Amino acid sequence: MRILVTGSNGLLGQKLVAALRHDPEVKLIATSRGADRTPHQEEGSYLYMPLDCADAAAVHRAFAEAHPDAVIHTAAMTNVDACEQAPAECRLQNVTAVEHLVQAAKDIDAHFIHLSTDFIFDGAKGPYAEDDQPAPLSIYGQSKLDAERVVMNAGLRRWAIARTIIVYGVAPGLSRSNVVLWAKGALEKGQPIKVVDDQWRMPTLAEDLADGCIRIAKRGATGVYNLCGPDGMSILELVQRVGRFFHLDTSVVTPVKSESLGQPARRPPRTGFVLDKARRDLGYAPRGFEDGLAVLKQQLAT
Repeated sequence: MRILVTGSNGLLGQKLVAALRHDPEVKLIATSRGADRTPHQEEGSYLYMPLDCADAAAVHRAFAEAHPDAVIHTAAMTNVDACEQAPAECRLQNVTAVEHLVQAAKDIDAHFIHLSTDFIFDGAKGPYAEDDQPAPLSIYGQSKLDAERVVMNAGLRRWAIARTIIVYGVAPGLSRSNVVLWAKGALEKGQPIKVVDDQWRMPTLAEDLADGCIRIAKRGATGVYNLCGPDGMSILELVQRVGRFFHLDTSVVTPVKSESLGQPARRPPRTGFVLDKARRDLGYAPRGFEDGLAVLKQQLAT
């Protein structure tokens, strides 16, 4: 089975490469902007192709050459405040790029698997099921919802959307950190930090998300799937649990409300996902938060 991954230099992308490059059932084609950042590359274990998904001609060339059976599209502009401040760039990376990818996938009848987010919801009610009504609060959230609609309405024979929440993990060369690594690093410094107590999420270990995406690809599953961690908590509780796990002093943490931070983009107060469909259809079995932290700890030690 030929699987093409976009955004292979990102956190999820690197986890997909790690999981798939030695899979005897899979021929992996990894794509991302710039050079391949995957560590311990082995000749012939997978093919890497530089690719800017916003370049329509480049996308069509890559798909024609690689001819994947399935595409897992992880590349996106995910900095929520940066999207709010640069809406045209956000639309190019998160919507226009998807239009190019979907058309190229349609031309070769590939199964298209698109990564989406809890930020398509307004956070008025969470946890959300797959068929709940989206209502994004930010330009980022709107761009991801628009991209979902592109995928759904493109006339693809096989498509899937995997929605996720706060992905955390360890991977080399990332341009952005994630909230768990930020919390660990901030607590280790022992300096005062402000953490919101009015946002509730279900954080997701990157390895578990990769596993869910691979299950969708291998089973040819279609439709929308929620793929996140099983444990819900406020961002404040998340930071406190990171502190407890790594035996760090959390007395430096001051709870604050979201509005006090003056962030450009609004965040949904309460999201989270109902995971029943993914558990039933895919056998998705995400690890609890502390088990995920144990994976992260082991990786940081190697």
